[in-house]
Amino acid sequence: MHNLLASDQLRFLQTDQLRIAYFEHGDANGWPCILLHGFPYDVLCYQECVKPLVNSGARVYVPYLRGFGPTEFISSTTMRSGEQAALANDLLQFMDALNIRKATLGGFDWGGRAACIVAAIRPERVYALVTGNSYNIQNIANAMQPASAEEEAGYWYQYYFHSQRGELGLTQNRREIAQLLWSMWSPTWSFSQEAFDNSAASLHNPDFVAVVIHSYRHRYGLVEGDPHVAAIEKQLVKQPDITVPTVCIDGDRNGVSLSTKHHAKHFTHAYTYRVFENAGHNLPQEKPLEWVQAIMDARELQSD
Repeated sequence: MHNLLASDQLRFLQTDQLRIAYFEHGDANGWPCILLHGFPYDVLCYQECVKPLVNSGARVYVPYLRGFGPTEFISSTTMRSGEQAALANDLLQFMDALNIRKATLGGFDWGGRAACIVAAIRPERVYALVTGNSYNIQNIANAMQPASAEEEAGYWYQYYFHSQRGELGLTQNRREIAQLLWSMWSPTWSFSQEAFDNSAASLHNPDFVAVVIHSYRHRYGLVEGDPHVAAIEKQLVKQPDITVPTVCIDGDRNGVSLSTKHHAKHFTHAYTYRVFENAGHNLPQEKPLEWVQAIMDARELQSD
């Protein structure tokens, strides 16, 4: 099979902070669809999704998030923020740079967070949304409220990253940590060593550790955010509802997140919730055809 996310097809664009690396496929006049990966994955999680979406008339964009792959900061003085508002701002600026007025968004984990935020605060920019694990906007004001023991146990890596030991561990052992998380979060997914190795290359971005550490400290209110995106972060304190057509998805074997069906209250327009059977956290790579169908179904919700 031809790899539509091959390095020789990589493109770049510039925002005020980043030089974003991305892939773009499909008819230039097709309906815009932006697919956003999570941590500790990369664009290859969408490798099997691109062709069927293109065949369905989409113009598909798959960017590397800040701190991953060839995406790089322009200035050495820019804060290496991994906070949710920064991810959302990157997405908005990515759309602006490509003159994409409005798009269908799909994402999970960090990418799902960016997609949810843009859908919530800039709904005029979003046709429809597909989000893994539903409402991904962090409630940082309540971050010190404990979850159930089972949920807390799954967050070990986050607490690890709060410490100097964890930061050093991520620096020295990023591949081992990532591969462990892949296995723990998707216990029924038999990914190959080659598949992991191909994506793990993206973790060697020079800013990966700084962005990840900031992300998992900021979400608990342990460090300050980037003033550049403070206005967005302020909007998120209110936990805004999402008013665009949305398909929310959980995997029934997700090793890091329990069911998010109760998030339904945050979606006030056309909304569908579904569970991918025998799937963990990396939904598009584990169940690409089901993910593509969810994108198509979300678009259908526009006309309901």
